[in-house]
Amino acid sequence: MNELPREDQRTLGRDIAKVQWGWPVGMPVCRPLGKGLWEVRSSLPSKREARVIFAFHDGELIALVGFIKKTQATPTLELDLALQWLKAVTS
Repeated sequence: MNELPREDQRTLGRDIAKVQWGWPVGMPVCRPLGKGLWEVRSSLPSKREARVIFAFHDGELIALVGFIKKTQATPTLELDLALQWLKAVTS
């Protein structure tokens, strides 16, 4: 997400830090997606919605996929990609 404006990056970073250091965190910042996946939900200053899908492995938060929301539902492609990354990291 390096292409995001600096303020958007800061907001996303703060939200990830809230989850990382304040676990457990619930809505509106974080919600479960199932299959061991969670999402950090960020409302960006640029009026867009960003999501970072993550999981925990050996007690550490592992960010797997980040994207800008364009629809209500989390795209299946992003969920599948996150599951692939999780499998690669944990095997």
